[in-house]
This record gives sequence, structure tokens and C-alpha cells, in this order.
Amino acid sequence: MRDQVYPEWANIRLTSDGAMAACTGPGPLQACGPICGIGPTSRATHFELSPGRYWTISLLPLGWARLMQVPARAFADRWEVIGESSAFARFAPLLELAATDDPKEAVARFDACLVSLFGARKVDEAAIVRAHSVLLDPEVPSVNAFADQAGLSVRQLERLANSAFGFTPKLLLRRQRFLRSLAKFMLDPSLAWVDTLDSQYVDQAHFIRDFRRFMDETPGSYASRSHPVLWAAAHARSAAAGTAMQVLQHPVAAGQGIAIERTRP
Repeated sequence: MRDQVYPEWANIRLTSDGAMAACTGPGPLQACGPICGIGPTSRATHFELSPGRYWTISLLPLGWARLMQVPARAFADRWEVIGESSAFARFAPLLELAATDDPKEAVARFDACLVSLFGARKVDEAAIVRAHSVLLDPEVPSVNAFADQAGLSVRQLERLANSAFGFTPKLLLRRQRFLRSLAKFMLDPSLAWVDTLDSQYVDQAHFIRDFRRFMDETPGSYASRSHPVLWAAAHARSAAAGTAMQVLQHPVAAGQGIAIERTRP
């Protein structure tokens, strides 16, 4: 089964009995199983799954800051299979914990493992959550407004974005604007694109430019194909968490900055 993931925050993806291949941005698919770490993305990730059970553990900006030892910018639009030398190596035990037929048992195991990884690393949690919350506000139109509402200087916001979010404040705002529009379409593909446009778009041409930037194709091309995994996931996530996308999820609702999802093609 093939599909593509819109830009999002970092993830750990694993499978106990399947096979997966992926590519962020244009290019050939490459094997990425049985467990891989993915940094925050600003381009669509194309992927292929064989029949099996798959898990995604999302690291929101706070989760990245608390659990990773490298800046998020270092893994922007990058992923790697998790091995001993991987920056994501501390997540390798999750693969063995997935070996159960009971999804609730697997989640409990994952929770226990992830909680054990939270050490004494000092990060400015309040600043990260505050900036993340401001980023989710559709009324924030500019980097200056972003910084002002986050209680930071523009330079401070840039440093925070580099370490915990992975991209410049300007690109983060642009990505968020685009994904608010895409989420509406994913929940109701019968909508015309013009009816999904975020209030910050000047016109449809403006949206199309963003669509090409983030998805590497036109809106028409995207809509012409079936998206069995992502559209189903959008509805399930919306029902369970109140948002169609991980990247639209409020940081407080995610607890310590982590969210766990299960997929079965």
C-alpha cells in the first residue's frame, strides 16, 4: 500500500511484522524498517507498507527537546534507520516491546519505556509550550507577532525554533497555514479547494504555491489519487484527539510532548 504523509513533527515509526519504505521529498523509496527515526518535515514523505502492524510515536517540539540530544534542525527533512550509532538509538527498545497482539498492552509498554527516558535534561519547557501554542493560533500572521506573543525577541525565537521545532519561524508559520487548509480537505474531500483556504491566504494561487512547496505536486494531482492510510488516520485522530493532524495538536493535550498511534493497512 502506498500513500504520502504531509509535513509534520518528528516521529519514531516501527513495525513488528511488516516492511516499510519511504522518501521525504522527491526521490526513490528506501527501506526504513523495522524502526526508524524521522525529524520534523517540511515536505511530504512518500511511503509504502506491506501488510502488517505499524506504530507511530510522535515527538512534538517539547518531546524532541526533552528526549533528543541534537537540535531538531539537524534532522529537518531527514530520517534514518535506528541502529546503535543513531541519534535515535535510545528508542531502539521500542521494537521489542511491540511484539504483542494486544494493542493496549503495546501502548502500556511504550508508555513505560518512554517515561523511563525522561531524565534530568534541562530545557525551557514553558518557552517551548508557549511558542508552540502561539504557532497554532491562526490569527498570528507574522514572525514579529509570533515572537511578541511568545514573549521572546525574534532572535530568541529563531534559536528556540532551531533547537526544538526544526525550521525558521517564517517557515513554521507558512507550514501551519498550509496544513490548516489541507486538514479541512482531508476530513471532507468533496470540498472544493477554494473552500478550504485558510484566512491568511491572499488567493488560490497563493495556496497552490504553498501546496507545491510542501507536497511537491499540485492540489489537483493530490486530490486525484486515493489516500487510504492518511485519510482514515485523519478521521480517527479527529475523533480521538480533536485534530486531524499531529501538527495541529495542542502541546498541553500531548502531555510530555509525545503521542502514540497504531496503523494497520
